[in-house]
Amino acid sequence: MAMGKRKRQRQASLWVETARLAKGPSHPFYRRLNQILGRRGFDGFVEGACQQFYSETVGRPSLAPAVYFRMLLVGYFEGIDSERGIAWRVADSIGLREFLGYALTDATPDHSTVSRNRRLIDLQTHQEVFVWVLQVLAKEGLLQGETLGVDATTLEANAALRSIVRRDTGESYQEFLTRLAQASGIETPTREDLARLDRKRPKKGSNDDWQHPQDPDAKITKMKDGRTHLAHKAEHAVDMESGAVVAVTVQPADRGDTTSLEETVQEVMDTLADVLEDQEAAECLGEDLLSEVVADKGYHSNAVLAGRQALGIRTYISEPGRGRRRNWRGKSAERRATYANRRRIRGERGKRLLRSRGEILERGFAHCYDTGGMRRVHLRGRQNIAKRLLVHVAGFNLSLILRRSLGVGTPRGLQGTRAGRLFLLLTYLLNATVTLLGSIRTGLEHLLARRDHHPVFLQPLASVRVA
Repeated sequence: MAMGKRKRQRQASLWVETARLAKGPSHPFYRRLNQILGRRGFDGFVEGACQQFYSETVGRPSLAPAVYFRMLLVGYFEGIDSERGIAWRVADSIGLREFLGYALTDATPDHSTVSRNRRLIDLQTHQEVFVWVLQVLAKEGLLQGETLGVDATTLEANAALRSIVRRDTGESYQEFLTRLAQASGIETPTREDLARLDRKRPKKGSNDDWQHPQDPDAKITKMKDGRTHLAHKAEHAVDMESGAVVAVTVQPADRGDTTSLEETVQEVMDTLADVLEDQEAAECLGEDLLSEVVADKGYHSNAVLAGRQALGIRTYISEPGRGRRRNWRGKSAERRATYANRRRIRGERGKRLLRSRGEILERGFAHCYDTGGMRRVHLRGRQNIAKRLLVHVAGFNLSLILRRSLGVGTPRGLQGTRAGRLFLLLTYLLNATVTLLGSIRTGLEHLLARRDHHPVFLQPLASVRVA
């Protein structure tokens, strides 16, 4: 067999017929996702929600809202963290072009267009898209909203720790250490002198003293793996029945769990109230919404337990071992709430919920931030991060519907599975059928075109002999 060579230089044609352009099979995962979005009227919903940000007469046509939100969904399904990476992936994939509604001759959106749309569309509109997905989950029977698990994780910020400055003077870390060394008597401190001086200082990484000049919302914190970084805190409230994320909040990384829980619970209440505005979704939800909260021992405190009991919410929060007898003088409400929580977590239902809590919540974190590619954010400011994160988590919620119908929740998960092989076979058979029908149609048209000139067709039908 002779060795072929790649053509290094090729003269481009001036005109290319559309029918001659190379076409690839559409991805069955994105085809099914488009069917779900189309059946529920996703395009019309986002166009109505974003109407206030567009003008009918001023400016050139911009990126369609349905395309913008679909591109953010691609970020979750493809595990791409940056908007630049999403734009590159869309421009390179024939299947994603079809998912977004672009032909091979159309130019796909640039990353700057996606970023500009994100800045112009407010956070409330992104929240409405997140609520719309929850309404779809409720209609599909994948949302109950009664027992919710709460947990948080850290997201590495798009800011370097070495770039932090003093809040009071604006000095960099290096300049601050140099000034301290000179004040202690070292006129020309070396790097070893600065490191020795910095090693002995208490609270040297306090967020009260330091901030990043470009991202003041990022806080100095210790990550899950023990490293110290500037980070943000993402907290999820997850339906313990289906694993759907009911609410997601972005908060300062140095905020404690007992404090951040209040904002997340309030967000859950507002989100479920918005979901109930849809009559069909309200009929599918349970009767007792937000009746139980499950969390780990980091959320255990007198204020949390007493506050949830005052709202009529039963708590299943692990109790840390204190090793001493507590003083309940003047704290009767806190005492009743703590003892009631202790009885519940020692029961069979409490043990079962606490065992499943880690599995269900950690699975969502793994899908959204590890394989989903958002463990390190490429945006600055909690509002920008919250916009991207709401649609990102909405993609995770949509994957629950796809996992039930396809058996997998991401396009990569479809590779090598029985469902994937079945869909590839069905796609092949469908393409072969379409090709065969096209050939038959072409043959019939050709035959009908020659009918008036063929001698057999010129004779009456009764005079034609059958051999």
